[in-house]
Amino acid sequence: MTSVLPLSPAVARLLEIMVRLRDPTLGCPWDREQDFASIAPYTIEEAYEVADAIARGDLGALKEELGDLLFQVVFHARMAEEAGAFDFEAVAEAIADKMTRRHPHVFGTARIADADAQTVAWESHKAAERHAKKPNSSPRPSVLDDVPLALPALLRAQKLQKRVARVGFDWKSVAPALDKVEEEIGELRQELAGSSSEKLAEEIGDLLFACVNVARHAGADAEGALRAANAKFERRFHWIEAALAARGKTPEQSDLDEMEALWEEAKSAERAPPPGTG
Repeated sequence: MTSVLPLSPAVARLLEIMVRLRDPTLGCPWDREQDFASIAPYTIEEAYEVADAIARGDLGALKEELGDLLFQVVFHARMAEEAGAFDFEAVAEAIADKMTRRHPHVFGTARIADADAQTVAWESHKAAERHAKKPNSSPRPSVLDDVPLALPALLRAQKLQKRVARVGFDWKSVAPALDKVEEEIGELRQELAGSSSEKLAEEIGDLLFACVNVARHAGADAEGALRAANAKFERRFHWIEAALAARGKTPEQSDLDEMEALWEEAKSAERAPPPGTG
């Protein structure tokens, strides 16, 4: 399926701005100096800012953050065009082709019963595409191929586990996954009594990996769960700071016992029903 629609004025304007920014003589010195590697961290950061706006339910911020993320795509596409590799239109065409190919039940005659069946079909399409990209001289394909190394470690752990689960390398329920967490805690306790920092770090990694497995079996997104825990920690510590300020103190002027007592108060305040609902 090939689109014949012209670029919208807004998209055309954005592409023109990027061309001007990268112009060798009239462009921005900073933008001209960038390459794919130097821009990649900004691309990742913008994706997280999109997720943050969604988590906060801020649609105004979401519009702005999606624009920032789109600009990253335009930036990469422009650099690729300068190198003679591809352009923004080719990027859009490629993703349109992929979405059409991976949704034969929408754009073809295939039938998909429900969302779960679509997930299975989607992964099957991805596996076939990964296999097709492998040159004949390359090593035997692996179910772990193309899990990006640049992903955050927690998210990558979840993706690795999902991949091997599809070929049967997985427990049948959450119970043995939780047992594994307890086993890893025991091994970590042993290492804490030792002196090998390298082995200690390894055991901590094993424990984190096992916790991700529990989250996956429980149907929770580990990355999202940890973001929520971070937000909860921030919210409660802000409560502690406010309570201390009301006493004319700062955290530095307090001690652990006082702050732990305030932490428990913060937890109780969160659990209390809103006024008028009790």
